[in-house]
Amino acid sequence: MEVQEVMKVMRLWKFFALGFAERISKIFFAKRNAINLHNLITSSPHNLLPPRARIFRFTRSREASIVAGMKKIGILNGPNLNWLGKREPAIYGSTTLADVEKALAARAAELGCEIECFQSNSEGALLDKIYDWAARGFCGLVVNPGAFTHTSVALRDCIAGAGVPAVEVHISNVHAREEFRKRSLTAPVCVGQICGLGVAGYAHALEFLAKR
Repeated sequence: MEVQEVMKVMRLWKFFALGFAERISKIFFAKRNAINLHNLITSSPHNLLPPRARIFRFTRSREASIVAGMKKIGILNGPNLNWLGKREPAIYGSTTLADVEKALAARAAELGCEIECFQSNSEGALLDKIYDWAARGFCGLVVNPGAFTHTSVALRDCIAGAGVPAVEVHISNVHAREEFRKRSLTAPVCVGQICGLGVAGYAHALEFLAKR
């Protein structure tokens, strides 16, 4: 009889022990699942998408930002323009390139667009920058190719191939100077050419592109 009582007590203890362990386990897993759910909800929505979908979403959002954002216009200056203000001031004036870029930035703000300026004496660097701006969705280029105007087939092909509307600018009136300056390889692939108006030609080109 005593043995039966002992067995009964052991069965009851086992029942309650297993029940208690099961309840503890449920509480633990419920808490862990709640934490995981919280982390999932508060994480970026893009993380809920499979990898290929995340790439697609990023691409579409980038395209949307280009469409919805401000117009971006590149200001490209070629060889020797870094010496503007010092080089032959009787022809090119005393205004520096930094002064020109500062004035253009202010005018761009008034027009509701953004500009990015770049100058290089290297032909390859100019080509790379044009393609970079094209890939980033720029809507226009103000280009002063400097001496490359008359010599660079590569620059001509780059402007034509990039597909970004460009306005060629020259500070002096190239048509009233040496014979070799009257021939532009790049002008035929630009939407227009402004020359002889001094540094004001940059602002006129910017205004034209901003209002296109």
